Amino acid sequence: MLHTVAKLHYEAEMSQVDIARRLGVSTATISRLLQRARAEGIVRIEVLDIVTPEAATAQLIEGLGLRDAAVVETPAAGVLTALAAPLGGLLRQAELSAGSVVAIGWGRAIREVIRAGLPRIPGVLTVAATGGMQQQAAHFQINEFVRLAAEEFGGTPHFIHAPYLPSTELRDVFLGDAAISDSVALWDRTDVAIVGVGLPHAINPPEASAATLSEQALFQAAGDVLRHYFDAEGTLIAWEGESRMIAMTPAQLRAVPLVIGVAAGPEKATAIIGAARAKLINALITDTKTAQAILEALLPARAIPGKV
Repeated sequence: MLHTVAKLHYEAEMSQVDIARRLGVSTATISRLLQRARAEGIVRIEVLDIVTPEAATAQLIEGLGLRDAAVVETPAAGVLTALAAPLGGLLRQAELSAGSVVAIGWGRAIREVIRAGLPRIPGVLTVAATGGMQQQAAHFQINEFVRLAAEEFGGTPHFIHAPYLPSTELRDVFLGDAAISDSVALWDRTDVAIVGVGLPHAINPPEASAATLSEQALFQAAGDVLRHYFDAEGTLIAWEGESRMIAMTPAQLRAVPLVIGVAAGPEKATAIIGAARAKLINALITDTKTAQAILEALLPARAIPGKV
């Protein structure tokens, strides 16, 4: 009877009076049975804690050592698109002007926030943060992101028409091209970089990331930024292609005043933590569910202040 009463009350949402009438017992008996069901673990009542965006933002900045962050309430749908507004806010705060350089990474989050719209900042120069990929998936089209971002800003795009991972010999050839070298030179004077944070390949299939076999073998990697891999503590992990990539280096990223990681999904919590510890991002745009997962990973043994 204990299980039956619990099912009727908590799943069928019947009142204690109606259950008593159905079973031919007193309401007091039903009340005692429900108390027993909770005491014996048949019924578990959980009140979910919710991190407010304001509290989460402050805690992320402190916990990850970030320069800035912005957190939005997790929407019912379209979470990546929802990150566009706070990204625009950080870009406005950066006081960019004509001649400022914004480097653009690749990935689903980057694609969605750019498509959703960027603030008007005439004269900004946009540049690809890496070479391209011979992949047809929309989230790999970095030069298209650069073009669209420049269009949104009212600026000028600078493309890199070269693969991100050429052979050592061809890398030198590509970088010797005047158009490519001019774009790559902008990396050393970048004011803001907008990058995604990649998942570890153990949970991200190769077709989703276009990872090489060498990259797939990096089992200890927590994630990557522009194919620079790191573990959960932020230690960079060398791999076979690192030296021949055409991409902003970790040193160049660390020299950028504002590197904004745009990422959402609780499964990315460890990757985001690693990216911040590796100093490959110093700002973060995310949602409350992801923020809560990050904070719980940072403080597993402590209550997270600011929950309501």
